Amino acid sequence: MPSDLGILLISGSHERAHYAFVLAAGAAAIGRGVVLFATNEGCRALCADWGGLEDAGRDARVIARGVGGFAELREASAELGVRLIACEAGLRMAGIDAGALAPGVEIAGVTTFLGATDGAQIVTL
Repeated sequence: MPSDLGILLISGSHERAHYAFVLAAGAAAIGRGVVLFATNEGCRALCADWGGLEDAGRDARVIARGVGGFAELREASAELGVRLIACEAGLRMAGIDAGALAPGVEIAGVTTFLGATDGAQIVTL
């Protein structure tokens, strides 16, 4: 599916990472092709253990208020075909080993993201 929405996640905060997946899952659910590209501290959102996100404990408050939690949104995004890419340079900047990434996450550079989203709407969080 061609991508018509690119999400650039540069923040390692739970709030921004959570909303990146809200956007990704929502757009994919209505049939939009989505690429989520994480760089620097944002790469923590693509780790198998996303507990390294700043204020990761916020997720319990989100769930307690009846909103989909981070794990649920990330899983839904993957099931809906959202392409997840961790920036190779961003992983190095954040000190994250590629082996820490969740299954299905690609490692590529910004040129891959820009090529995959050519002409698409891009949102930065």
